[in-house]
Amino acid sequence: MVKHQPLQYYEPQLCLSFLTGIYGCRWKRYQRSHDSTTKWERLWFLILCITFFLSLGWFYFWWEVHNDYNEFNRYMYNRKGYWNDWSIPVLALASTGFIYVTFLQVGLMVVMVTLLVAMISVNQMWSEEWDIIQISFQATAPFLHIGAVAVVTLLAWLVAGQFARSERIVFQACLLLLYLGVLLSLYLLPLVISSPCIMNREDLGQRPAIVGNQGAPMLAPENTLMSFQKAVEQETDGFFINLTISYDGVPFLVHDTTLRRTTNVGEVFPDRVLDNAATFNWTDLKELNAGRWFSQEDPFWTANELSEKDRLEATNQSLCRLLEVLQLAIQKNKSVMLDLWRPPTGHPFHSTWINVTLDTILESGIPPEQVMWLPNESRWLVQHLASRFQQVSSVKLNATILQSQGITGLNLRYNKINADEMRKYASKNISTNLYLVNEPWLFSVLWCAGVQSVTTDACQVLSKVQSPTWIMHPDEYLMLWITSDIISVTIVVGIFILQKWRLGIMRTYNPEQIMLSAAVRRSSREVNIMKEKLIFAEINNGLGSSDDGSLCSESGFDSYMNEAVSPLGHRASKKRID
Repeated sequence: MVKHQPLQYYEPQLCLSFLTGIYGCRWKRYQRSHDSTTKWERLWFLILCITFFLSLGWFYFWWEVHNDYNEFNRYMYNRKGYWNDWSIPVLALASTGFIYVTFLQVGLMVVMVTLLVAMISVNQMWSEEWDIIQISFQATAPFLHIGAVAVVTLLAWLVAGQFARSERIVFQACLLLLYLGVLLSLYLLPLVISSPCIMNREDLGQRPAIVGNQGAPMLAPENTLMSFQKAVEQETDGFFINLTISYDGVPFLVHDTTLRRTTNVGEVFPDRVLDNAATFNWTDLKELNAGRWFSQEDPFWTANELSEKDRLEATNQSLCRLLEVLQLAIQKNKSVMLDLWRPPTGHPFHSTWINVTLDTILESGIPPEQVMWLPNESRWLVQHLASRFQQVSSVKLNATILQSQGITGLNLRYNKINADEMRKYASKNISTNLYLVNEPWLFSVLWCAGVQSVTTDACQVLSKVQSPTWIMHPDEYLMLWITSDIISVTIVVGIFILQKWRLGIMRTYNPEQIMLSAAVRRSSREVNIMKEKLIFAEINNGLGSSDDGSLCSESGFDSYMNEAVSPLGHRASKKRID
């Protein structure tokens, strides 16, 4: 009879195993004392989880605001004074931080602090953009729900293993309640999921009209005649323009209050770079190049996609008068939505800017029904002189109040109104135009919600969207929801039963069974050598007989009952010694 060397028991510890797997790529068991997980290890695990979810949320947020990258770049331009695509480094930081926290170790605290600072900065400078998360869920929530159920279902393998190994009833109860609580919450999540795209296809309204913001600014320099011609080529339904009055009384198109971003004013008039655009005479404005910046800055990363002819034409563009755009709209039967900004105090037309603009519009001969008037200043005067203009408001008021003011349309940012409000306005014959909508998924959600028109920078993208990205009948979604839950429950129950049976089998193994099980695919000669090494190691250590031992003692070691060596084994060992 010989005594077997007890095997060390590797106590399964989820937090530590996860940390060592993430940081050191050591997912297998490794030798460790029987001490329990320390408070520092639990704290570090908590920090890792918090940082992971922060980076995941930040990455998702910044990926979804792709629709508003240009708005963010314009904001940064006004702050910094030079143009740059700031969305690229921020997106790179978000993706790098997410990948890093998921797989690596160094700088975990740096990533977490950076993410917190970035989120606080966005909240201070661009707080309304957080609404994009809720809106994006209207397009992604049904599919994210299925994915979340799948992930939590797969986690049942770890939870069930931890539950089966633990000998503490309190821990088992807390772990089971926590996991089942999360799982049940996911099962019932569709009760609060709301998406306008979950609807009967017969209830889908007409495709929203597309209004080109300053023409087609991704295909040509904004507010130039070429930009509006490109918008016509993309079959847009109308133009949205920003304009002011030159010092000599010519209405012309410009978005900013200065000319430094979209022209070469710094080269032609270096001492007037920061001057208000309305303080220039039209004779001076005609000398400025309004297209070279588009090729140099490439604000939408689309300039390189233009043909050589279009690239040359874009480089030679100049500022555009209101009259030129109106003539194009008449020729192509396009509507025009006008937004004016008043010239500064001391300007010759500071008080009569509305009259000058109205005179230009009426003299152009454009049908008044194709003109949508946006400014609130002196609206009564416009209604008196051009009563057939479509009056559009940028302020969301009660439908009755809007009707009393002669308002027939709203022009709002896409996050300022919901589907129910749009339907209520539509029932009162008040149309809704939302800006700026550049992504197909957002266009699809708003289409399902019932919007009448959208303003966009991406005419060439939205013109190809002939139907919503997805529409699902409520009964189909209900069937998908119930089916996924049933499959998940079946898998989770099966995993818990399998883990209970599997760990019960492992607790009955003795050393020889473990070694031979690991050597199933080895040759018989290798297996015999392993047996001999085990026996001789025990004989050389001078071990005698021993009492029975428990499988999992408090010291963390496995002990086993003594087993007799077969006569053949004695003869073989004796022969070897001789």
